Parts: sequence; C-alpha cells; structure tokens
Amino acid sequence: MAGKAIEITDASFAELIKSETPVLVDFWAEWCGPCKMIGPVVEEIAGEFEGKAIVGKLDVDANSNVPASFGIRSIPTLMIFKGGAMVEKIVGAVPKSVLTQKLEAHV
Repeated sequence: MAGKAIEITDASFAELIKSETPVLVDFWAEWCGPCKMIGPVVEEIAGEFEGKAIVGKLDVDANSNVPASFGIRSIPTLMIFKGGAMVEKIVGAVPKSVLTQKLEAHV
C-alpha cells in the first residue's frame, strides 16, 4: 500500500494539526542518520493509515519555528496531534510497531 507522507512547513503546521483526524508529524533533517532509517517506515504508515490519519514530515532545517516552539532538541522526534493538541511524543528511531500502536490508539 503506497502512501505518501505530506510535506509540512512552519506555514502549514498550525492549520494541519487542528484536524480531528490524528496527525503524525515526523520532525527530521537530511543529515540525520536515524531520520533516514525511520523515513521509509513513516511512508509505509502513511499508506496504511490513509483515510484514518494524516502523516507528514517537517524538515527542521528548512522550518525552524515549529520545532523551536516544541523545544525539539533531538531528531527524529515524532509527535501525534489530535484537535490541535499533542497527544503522543516519540523521540528516536523506534520500531514500526511502536509507531502504529501509538497512532492506532488515537484513530
């Protein structure tokens, strides 16, 4: 099931997370090794949760305001938002099962 994580920017972030549909945001950077490991997993989840959740990626180098507002110090950091509020925060490259389980809890 091929899904595509959407690209999130500082400009689109606030509007996107207001959704009542859970939103998984992957905070990442091009130079980050663990981010590259978890990237394909995030894309798979985007496909598997199509219609049930929104999955997106925010490049912390290109968009610094949102990561700064959440005090993100290490990447990858993945956050799940629902109705504008953060409901989960996962730091580091974790197994796919951990991400799907946490996202499933909010669908």
